[in-house]
Amino acid sequence: MAVGAPKNIQQTLVLIKPDGLKKSLTGNILTRLSETKLEIVAARITRVSRELAVEHYKFLQDKPFFEDLVKYLQGELHDRRKAMAMVYWGEEAIARVRKLAGATNPEEADPTSIRGSYGRITTLGLYENVIHASTNPEEAEREIKLWFSPDDIIVDLYPTKTITLNHTTSRVWA
Repeated sequence: MAVGAPKNIQQTLVLIKPDGLKKSLTGNILTRLSETKLEIVAARITRVSRELAVEHYKFLQDKPFFEDLVKYLQGELHDRRKAMAMVYWGEEAIARVRKLAGATNPEEADPTSIRGSYGRITTLGLYENVIHASTNPEEAEREIKLWFSPDDIIVDLYPTKTITLNHTTSRVWA
């Protein structure tokens, strides 16, 4: 890259899924993610509603495992009804986080990756891969806007507008 050339600054959604939380892997995963030298610009622990899980995985809704995937993200399969959602931001954020996360299938993931280290495939064939990372800039934008409102994020990632609802002013995605 030429001196003074603009850097490819990106943002990506990262989820520590319910199985990662149940196995007390949050610290391990955050330590591994710190290797990327990216900045966390939003973070929260949240209950995952069915609506959020369905919308998050909507591109897989025609797959036979879709319902199990929704239940997995909601925490129904682990009796841990929460996920940790974060937005990582910085140069080449998507590629850097995805490389560290590893392949979606834990058995195909590099053993030194997060999924290779902590993921598994259940006897029912469900991938328990402990982490989600956005695949591309368009998917990152869609996912970040699903999981966070503009005021949850400490940098302005996307255009916003201010609206008044029931005499309450809030910032929403434009």
